[in-house]
Amino acid sequence: MSRWTGSWLSGPSAAAQARAPQEWPGERLGLPRSGPGSVASRGARLGALVLDLVIAALVTRLFVPMDVTRPEVMQTFNYWAVLVWFLISVVTVSLFGFTAGMAALGIRVVRLDGANMVGPVRAIPRAILTAVIIPAVIWDADNRGMHDKAVGTIVLRTR
Repeated sequence: MSRWTGSWLSGPSAAAQARAPQEWPGERLGLPRSGPGSVASRGARLGALVLDLVIAALVTRLFVPMDVTRPEVMQTFNYWAVLVWFLISVVTVSLFGFTAGMAALGIRVVRLDGANMVGPVRAIPRAILTAVIIPAVIWDADNRGMHDKAVGTIVLRTR
């Protein structure tokens, strides 16, 4: 009887002890410690997201008026900017595996199953979960956010 209760009453530390610790993120996935093909750092991922948001705001500015003194105008602008970011992210990650911000920082999204393209089936929910923010900031030992785990992707360095 104590055997089955020990499996869940022992808490998360028991589950962590059952797995061998890894020396670097991605080791258990067979990825190198550093260089091309290694897991991208959280800083690079955040930097790429910020660059992508700036690009989306600049593109939105071409079509939607912006007036920082009027909150209702800025609210409309922000909604459009998020939509532009979403569309740019989905299209570029689906087709190429990276956005402009990711390319600038030398990272890309790849599927864990080894397929060449991420595709819209994975890129759309990944972008939605990134927009929600919370799934994107909860990581596992391989630096994979919940949004990447949900769709079977990982962000790797290209250089």
